[in-house]
Amino acid sequence: MRLFIAGWSGRIALVGAILLMLTGVAGADPAKPTRDEVEALTLKASALIESQGIEAARESFNRAGEFRYGEIYVNVIDFTGTWLAYPPRPAGVGQNVVNLKDADGRFMVKDILKVAQESGQGWVSYRWLNPVSNRIEPKTSFVKRVPGKDLVAYIGIYE
Repeated sequence: MRLFIAGWSGRIALVGAILLMLTGVAGADPAKPTRDEVEALTLKASALIESQGIEAARESFNRAGEFRYGEIYVNVIDFTGTWLAYPPRPAGVGQNVVNLKDADGRFMVKDILKVAQESGQGWVSYRWLNPVSNRIEPKTSFVKRVPGKDLVAYIGIYE
């Protein structure tokens, strides 16, 4: 009798795990975020950097969860255009990307820096590789200068 119950418990756990994988509940929220949600999350990421520093914030940004799910991830660059956080490819941290161009040849990082330096925050549009679809798609990022620092946090959404 004990094996029968344990067997059913194991089957129920297996079915539950499969359902979680199929629905995405165990990992990221599959719902497409809105511009308002991206803006709020970018402001929260900037505040985290301001209060805890880039090292602690980078750990949160690289880990799956609030700051990284689906197509959402937090980028952080300094005013020279050097990546300080880039969750899709953490090995890219330390790389200068100021001359990086989008699919249309626009200097997107320079545009991001310009908005951060001149306005403190705002939206920048460009075309970029969507890691979910693996296609070049229009993307819009909300850019926020970290208060008191020469750092920029930004999060983008594909349109």
